[in-house]
Amino acid sequence: MSKKRPYDFILFAVIIVLLAFGINMVFSASMYIDKELYRDSFYHFKKQAVWAGLGLIAMFFTSKIDYKIYKNRKIIAFGMIVTIVLLVIVLFLPAVKGAKRWIGIGSFGIQPSELAKLMLVIYTADNLSRKGDKVKKFTKGVVPILLVAGLFAGLIIAEPNMSTSVIIVATAFAMLFVSGAEFWHLALLFLSGVGLGVVGILAASYRFRRFTAFLNPWADPLGDGYQAIQSLYALGAGGLFGVGFGQSRQKNYYIPEAQNDFIFSIIGEELGFIGVFFVILLFTILVWRGIKIALNCKDKFGTLLATGITSLLAIQTSINFLVVSSSMPVTGVTLPLISYGGSSLVFTLASLGILLNISRDS
Repeated sequence: MSKKRPYDFILFAVIIVLLAFGINMVFSASMYIDKELYRDSFYHFKKQAVWAGLGLIAMFFTSKIDYKIYKNRKIIAFGMIVTIVLLVIVLFLPAVKGAKRWIGIGSFGIQPSELAKLMLVIYTADNLSRKGDKVKKFTKGVVPILLVAGLFAGLIIAEPNMSTSVIIVATAFAMLFVSGAEFWHLALLFLSGVGLGVVGILAASYRFRRFTAFLNPWADPLGDGYQAIQSLYALGAGGLFGVGFGQSRQKNYYIPEAQNDFIFSIIGEELGFIGVFFVILLFTILVWRGIKIALNCKDKFGTLLATGITSLLAIQTSINFLVVSSSMPVTGVTLPLISYGGSSLVFTLASLGILLNISRDS
């Protein structure tokens, strides 16, 4: 047997830098509100640090486990069943902030949708790697993936959480493209997705209001256009060098829960264009290393698994950037490794651990 290579050091270094930077930005974005609401400026910082520690442990274990073990169909079947059961259970729990996305464990909670992202990538990588040229056939190649992605997306939309369902479908689309599916099949899939997206927007009044607010947020500056406007104020106030770490004004009740989906706007305000460029550069390097690992992997399963994990991160990051800059309608998508969030952080780091393991075979 050939000796395995060491882990991709550049990828590992970027992960650690983004994680450390994110913990500090969570503290900066939440400290004033935390002091007023919880009498503890470190309230969110301490919780994020705990989740980061758990995530690093998860990344350590997944980086040590040979990625080929995920090809075991019994493991995949078990993971799929657990995922579907959790996605159904969460629909019967009380709503939190108007959505049923969390299963609470004490003061913490996990989102089954985060597990669904990873399981979809593993299932799709295994399914497509076994098909060979059959992937070019619509019924045998595209439909099985579409059914599973559609099942996950449908359960997640019911929470409701349309943004995560879009990420799941887009990731499946990327993996089908890399596996060699026919272009016209993918075009049909894309057009169908656009049509379903339009239906989803029209089916819920709050989604339609968000869409119209995106077209002109100043038409309703204190309502549906509020977050987009405040985010633009934050980005604009940062200038080249920013107002200084911890000195953001928009995080003080202007941007609701600034440590979550809109933390990138706080980065722009406090660290300016330089800080924004730094974050975008790090994510670009992360995606580049993921693509390189996928291209150089020795087997098709590893290539597709690396592609899925990289696509998942790239799509979610891109959506967050677009939302914060008011380039698409406001939706609840966290910035990987930086935004506050427990289960999102743990599953992201676990996924990156798998990517690090694949890098040893590249």
